[in-house]
Amino acid sequence: MAEGSHQSDWRGLYMEGLTKEILVTIPVTETHKRYLEEQASSGEYHCSIRYKAGKEVEAEDVKRANVIIGNVRPELLHYASGLELFQLNSAGADSYTGPGILPEGAVLANAKGAYGLAVSEHMLALTFSLIRRLPEYGKRQASHQWSPAGNIISVEGSVVLVLGLGDIGGDYARKMKALGAYVIGIRRTEKEKLEYLDEQYTMEQLDEVLGRADIVAMVLPGGDATNHVIDERRLDLMKEGAYLINVGRGSAIDPDALYQALTEGHLGGCGLDVTEPEPLPEDSPLWDLDHVIITPHVAGNFFLVETFERIVRIAGENLNAWANKKPLKNVVNLKAGY
Repeated sequence: MAEGSHQSDWRGLYMEGLTKEILVTIPVTETHKRYLEEQASSGEYHCSIRYKAGKEVEAEDVKRANVIIGNVRPELLHYASGLELFQLNSAGADSYTGPGILPEGAVLANAKGAYGLAVSEHMLALTFSLIRRLPEYGKRQASHQWSPAGNIISVEGSVVLVLGLGDIGGDYARKMKALGAYVIGIRRTEKEKLEYLDEQYTMEQLDEVLGRADIVAMVLPGGDATNHVIDERRLDLMKEGAYLINVGRGSAIDPDALYQALTEGHLGGCGLDVTEPEPLPEDSPLWDLDHVIITPHVAGNFFLVETFERIVRIAGENLNAWANKKPLKNVVNLKAGY
């Protein structure tokens, strides 16, 4: 039996070993609540479900939680000694994978599979805006200038290099392939080549292919392995006039080296939905470059209704698996950080 609570107090049956408490921090509807409660009640547990906005969650809220659905401040997890499953509403998990953040025995799962549609379309928007020089035309419009900005390239026939081929990178690669691009993919490990790729390599081979790409699109997770993976040396390896897009983690690009590559004319332009640091400081010189598009980490989020529906479905599937002691999906490797 699952019982939904709209109040601030916990409710439910308390039976030794069978009573579980679930904290939901994402903004669910009544329909979502019924769905989650059905999944929680599918096993032998008697579950009490509490709903509270993530920004309002305090230590007292997590102390008795066996399951948390939705991101909370990492420092609060220290108090969640009985936590068994922490289901994120984000695909990125690096804020929660450090030593001592999760209680011992807790499983961390992300929302991989929810964001591919929204973020890949954002990447397409950045791609076309950059190669058609729309930011420059926007500034010309603002100053009432009727003048061309210069030459452009086409997606069709361009070489597109995608770093990171998960849900998001894979969606973008498929769409670019369908538009006529020659798509090269970079994966963490050597695996069978994906059917929508023309070529596939590992991160160790990045230097060999970086200079061939007209468009480099990054969808990498955070962590030590990807920190400043695009630095001054690798920016120099990129083709002159190439375009760089990043929707993964801002830490994957050295911002000072990026600014230099852009101002010296080595890159044709850059689209950033993530930056280092975040928020991007008001005095960052990147704001003022004509051939740079900056969006405030909004490619995913909940702005597309379907994204949130997918997040709830993933959470429900894992809640059902947890209740029935079955394997969970999207389990995060704490050592790898994703």
